[in-house]
Amino acid sequence: MNVLPFSFDALRAARASGVRAEDIAAEALRRIAACGDPAVWIARFSDEDIVARARALDALPREDKARLPLFGLPFAVKDNIDVVGLPTSAGCPAYAYMPKESAAVVARLVAAGAIPVGKTNLDQFATGLVGTRSPHGAPRSVFNADYISGGSSSGSAVAVAAGLVSFALGTDTAGSGRVPAAFNNIVGLKPSRGLLSTRGVVPACRSLDCVSIFALTAEDAAAVFDVAAAFDAADPYARARMPETPPVPGAGFTFAVPRAADLKFFGDDEAARLFTAAIARLEAMGGQTRRVDFSLFAEAAALLYEGPWVAERMAAVGGFIEAHPSEVDPVVREIVLGGKTKTAVETFEAFYRLEALKRRAAALFADVDFLAVPTAPTIYSVDQVMAEPVKLNSRLGTYTNFMNLLDMGGIAVPAGIGGTGFPFGITLCAPAFSEARLAALASRFAAAQGLAPGAPSPMRRPDDEGFIELAVCGAHMSGLPLNHELTARGAMFVERTKTAPCYRFHALAGGPPFRPGMVRVSEGGAAIELEVWRLPRAAFGSFIAGVPQPLCIGTVELFGGRKVKGFLCEQSGLDGADDITALGGWRAYVARQTQKAG
Repeated sequence: MNVLPFSFDALRAARASGVRAEDIAAEALRRIAACGDPAVWIARFSDEDIVARARALDALPREDKARLPLFGLPFAVKDNIDVVGLPTSAGCPAYAYMPKESAAVVARLVAAGAIPVGKTNLDQFATGLVGTRSPHGAPRSVFNADYISGGSSSGSAVAVAAGLVSFALGTDTAGSGRVPAAFNNIVGLKPSRGLLSTRGVVPACRSLDCVSIFALTAEDAAAVFDVAAAFDAADPYARARMPETPPVPGAGFTFAVPRAADLKFFGDDEAARLFTAAIARLEAMGGQTRRVDFSLFAEAAALLYEGPWVAERMAAVGGFIEAHPSEVDPVVREIVLGGKTKTAVETFEAFYRLEALKRRAAALFADVDFLAVPTAPTIYSVDQVMAEPVKLNSRLGTYTNFMNLLDMGGIAVPAGIGGTGFPFGITLCAPAFSEARLAALASRFAAAQGLAPGAPSPMRRPDDEGFIELAVCGAHMSGLPLNHELTARGAMFVERTKTAPCYRFHALAGGPPFRPGMVRVSEGGAAIELEVWRLPRAAFGSFIAGVPQPLCIGTVELFGGRKVKGFLCEQSGLDGADDITALGGWRAYVARQTQKAG
């Protein structure tokens, strides 16, 4: 099988061309065997069992297959969610038990044709945002193995980002379904509380817990949500889906962002730059920014670990921890047992404060369509987190801890890769029952940054020896006529960005139409829009063999100083060329030519 993205559209197209569910399962198993991160999985079904499930799907009549919206899609499940046939341990071997049935949400996905592969690693008892609090090791960011994957749904996020499965389930109480998405450049959908059943989930804070979804695209996450979101009368905290609020307008919408004084990036200048760029992208989509006082969200976030919800963690697993203290991660043990000191008076005082904050939030959202925040302010290495486990974990929840307390839905989406090589993400959030409109908005945001629907996020480290990052500035960009020359070779989109301001841009004369030429200059240059793609090294030679003179592949400096291989033009090729530097990029030039022709 050639390189096959595991996004839903790619797999549907593959099945239409004759690829079977068994072939997809075999490819997933091949990737799992080749994966260099041993900490992703806690338990897996046998290869034989997974292949047998796929064969059973392949044997169904065609009309039955058509009724299964998740037919043949491999998925992973965080190991605090029951899957019949595998133990549930919540990351603590001494706690493990064999469930008699799968969690309600897992059962719905299997009934829709998805194939469970196994149980993934997590911060023990879903207590943490770092992914390091597990006796099974710390899953690592797919971009740099020295850095954390984020938690607590660490293994689930890495399984998707590394291309091992099509989607995965996590849980989210304080940000566990969003922070790992940001650190691995994938989508993390945190539904409103109660829309996905938590029956069969080991609780952290039962009144706040949500089952979350990791996927390569917003469309994929929404498809899983549509299957999984069914009212479960056996779950006391379940809520039925309510009619969605109207979609965010294509233009003329208003969105809130924290005031500049409220934004914290803890010294990460690249994260700050990428957030500014993301806001500009939302504005270019037709949005109007409203800077708001972020204190209400910060106050709500502080309640999560200062108020009675720590006592709720004690109610969930505190008895086990008291009986087995040596079997529990020391940081987790300290946090959970700290709930014993909370009083009923403190609990009611926190409830009163939260209701006041909810009222303020309702007033804010009466005037804006959604709130956009960084998903996480920065990222840390595993060594840094191990040295300061509580302080750095707390920082990662700066923009996530408030959301379940204020009864909001949110979707974490990729928003670019910085000059340091790490991805950055933002979260789009709104009051409860806004999942469909947020997913649609996230899809538009992805398209605005050049990520075509169904295209996978980067799934390997930037310095992976098997890949070369290539900057393209013309017809090879997504949605343009020659993009297929990249995708057919297994290239993966990284980001839409600009060059350093030291290039001139030209429409070349003669030869094929619509041919750009970019040259570096010592003065009078500008920043030119382009895209960066990650091309398998094995396919690089065949690609550059087709590059005609006067074009060539050289070294291109990106905005921020990072350097990658990319398209340039020999000076001799500029004879008779039209200097189009002022347009800023090839898409603007094509639009102008199309308008002239029309």
